[in-house]
Amino acid sequence: MDLRLPALRGRVRRPRRWFAAAACVVVLAGAGTWTAVADDDAPPVRSTDRVMNMGDGVRIDTSYFTSGSSGRRPAVLLGHGFGGSKDDVRQQAEDLARDGYAVLTWSARGFGKSTGKVGLNDPKGEVADVSRLLDWLAEQPAVELDGSGDPRVGMAGGSYGGAIALLTAGHDDRVDAIAPAITYWNLADALFPNGVFKKLWAGIFVNTAGGCDKFVKPVCEMYDRVAESGTPDAEARAMLQERSPSAVGDRIDVPTLLMQGQSDSLFPLDQADAAAKAISANGAPVDVDWISGGHDGGDMEPGRIQGRVKSWFDRYLKGDKGADTGPAFRVTRTLGTGSGDGEPRLSGVDADTYPGLAGDMRRIALTGRAQQRFANPAGANPPAVSGLPGLGSAGGLAQLSSLGVGVSLDFPGQFAAFESAPVREDLQITGSPKVTVHVKSTSEDAVLFAKVYDVGPGGRAGQVLPSQLVEPVRVEGAEAGKDVTITLPAIDHEIDDGHRLRLVLASTDLGYASPTAPATYTVSLKGDLEVPTALGDTDGPASLPAWVWWLPLAGALVALALLLTGRRRTTAPAAPDPALAEVPLQITDLSKRYAKSADRYAVKDLSFRVEKGQVLGLLGPNGAGKTTTLRMLMGLIKPDGGEVRLFGHAIAPGAPVLSRVGAFVEGAGFLPHLSGRENLELYWRATGRPAEDAHLDEALRIAGLGGALARAVRTYSQGMRQRLAIAQAMLGLPDLLILDEPTNGLDPPQIREMREVMIRYAADGRTVIVSSHLLAEVEQTCTHLVVMDHGRLVQAGPVEDIVGSGDTLLVGTAAPVDEALMEKVTALPGVASAVRADEGLLVQLDADGTPQRLVADLVRLDVPVRSVGPHRRLEDAFLTLIGAEA
Repeated sequence: MDLRLPALRGRVRRPRRWFAAAACVVVLAGAGTWTAVADDDAPPVRSTDRVMNMGDGVRIDTSYFTSGSSGRRPAVLLGHGFGGSKDDVRQQAEDLARDGYAVLTWSARGFGKSTGKVGLNDPKGEVADVSRLLDWLAEQPAVELDGSGDPRVGMAGGSYGGAIALLTAGHDDRVDAIAPAITYWNLADALFPNGVFKKLWAGIFVNTAGGCDKFVKPVCEMYDRVAESGTPDAEARAMLQERSPSAVGDRIDVPTLLMQGQSDSLFPLDQADAAAKAISANGAPVDVDWISGGHDGGDMEPGRIQGRVKSWFDRYLKGDKGADTGPAFRVTRTLGTGSGDGEPRLSGVDADTYPGLAGDMRRIALTGRAQQRFANPAGANPPAVSGLPGLGSAGGLAQLSSLGVGVSLDFPGQFAAFESAPVREDLQITGSPKVTVHVKSTSEDAVLFAKVYDVGPGGRAGQVLPSQLVEPVRVEGAEAGKDVTITLPAIDHEIDDGHRLRLVLASTDLGYASPTAPATYTVSLKGDLEVPTALGDTDGPASLPAWVWWLPLAGALVALALLLTGRRRTTAPAAPDPALAEVPLQITDLSKRYAKSADRYAVKDLSFRVEKGQVLGLLGPNGAGKTTTLRMLMGLIKPDGGEVRLFGHAIAPGAPVLSRVGAFVEGAGFLPHLSGRENLELYWRATGRPAEDAHLDEALRIAGLGGALARAVRTYSQGMRQRLAIAQAMLGLPDLLILDEPTNGLDPPQIREMREVMIRYAADGRTVIVSSHLLAEVEQTCTHLVVMDHGRLVQAGPVEDIVGSGDTLLVGTAAPVDEALMEKVTALPGVASAVRADEGLLVQLDADGTPQRLVADLVRLDVPVRSVGPHRRLEDAFLTLIGAEA
């Protein structure tokens, strides 16, 4: 299906459908006008804040942006995400204003400074508000008109703001183009997929708004009813469908740019697919863009996406036929490695037509026991873990999930599994896999959670779940047995040569409500697994190995994976070395090649040792191999040569000794509505280990969070979130703690607090390895250093040995040195330079100078010498070791 039309279509005017307000919009207050000036001499932006009365006591807070001349121009309405406000889109508004648009932003009902109850984009509430905003725009002298009361206007926004763009385009004929992102087409399908309640995400919705009483009464009552029963009813579905763009899908016929997230368990790719099909069927131009990130985190590609939105509006609002609106379909992929430390490089693959989610299906045979019986446990507990919905918007998870390692857990006896033979060549899946199974239950209905894993050569210990997505299915009438065709979540994922596909049907999942009554399910296959391969051939650079697609969703989840590895059966590793039983880490001749390269190494012949009680800093410029080294020592990737031993045990995926390791990788995500303590307790329960093994109070004491543990995480500062994440990595008091950039985003007082946390942890004989770019902080925190460059060891040893080997000496003096005496010191043989410092003198020696000779000469000159010692910052030593170009 080709969703692109070659030229700007004529504006087809339907009978006007916009809301006639009972009274005109009343501007209650103008908070003032201000001007923003860009640093690059771009034209200034004028902005005016207003509060508008929508009737019934609802007041909407708005900001209006213009720039440049006083002539008329098209307008753009920018909506914000759920729980946000107009301030979230201010920068985009200013940029669009400078590009020649009149831009109006607003805080939706119940958010920011706007009043009223949240109606979930109720056509009679939030959608009607937007139509009144359009009325106001039509009265502005700077806005281009298509007719009386009809502004030339486009709408854009993400999530909640994307949905209001779609809804307004269906309800109000004056909208001329839209660009919604990571949003829903049918909210009932999103929150009640296949009749199963998406309980964690629904709870996050309610708590993000501030509680159930912040919603209009019917919505609150509906949520309470469904949350209590665990089963969506017809009335609940009808309420959400009424508030969904799908309800007016046959009336949305304006140019639409749909941008949907690949890392999104809230609004998956199938929501954009349904929107694309419906709007295209109305004759409108539709482009589809699958971005890297989503509600579960990842790279949201803001620069590229905002540039594409601007081009879309240039084409369809300004009528610029030369504007490059991009391809009909684009999907972001991680292709090859960039210039950083193994960090991925995002690249786009596109097509002239949108293939949908079922293009070029390929059959993959699966094998397994013909009929597999498994339990739905009483209380649906313990639940399987596919991901932790909602963590993407918190902490560093959004930064990591574009790389993330899929962390999942299926409890024995609670799932059926079927596996393919190894694929013979790389297989690119783009779309939704499908499979038909026969389901029988001892209960009337069954609820299953279907997912397809990518299983590497290491077996199940190394399996990853693409985008952490699972498809829930309610099977009614399962007691008599029933064939069910399951459409799995849409993904864009490459299965490497030699990997297998593994279909799992589980009885529980942490993110969803399952039947609480115990039951036994029996499942059998009724055909092959079908996978879509619409964009299987690309000319991009060599793809990263599988581990790059599945780095940690969060440092917390990495720790979970490490704790769980001891529970899985793997190939027996090399025998332990008793001589290293008390040595936390010994790395010997470790090497790792870049993907599909025979002679380019990320790490080459690396050897070093870490002892108990040390705080070791791992330093190196971008591309040095630090992150690759950390991943190998955590068992996340397999080295091409050499070995890693933890406490004498060789590391391999699934090695039990990994349970003695805790890890924090650049950030962690938490459920914002829960307290700090509740988040940690939930995480520990998910590991399946006894509560007493968590040593929760001791980890919290070291982290130093105090009374903040009882508060909701959404009230935490960035520093408190970082310390909570460190506490999470400390649960179980692992003997080796690995911290990757733990001070990212912290201010100086918070950095000092984090330093104290690391020192306290190591004080009891445990070991900490920290990778950081803050050299001054490393110098104050670490006892030992390992410096790497281009994948090789440059130097290792105590901090004082590395820092103190320079040629600058600090001469402490009992009294200040006057100018005449300074001239004599500078003229001494062997002295390159000398300057006064607070502590005395800083003297740099030349090639002929020695400390012994300097001291003798200073005493001869009657300089009041009190002390002499090396003076060189770690930064100086670092640059000397690896070169100033780093």
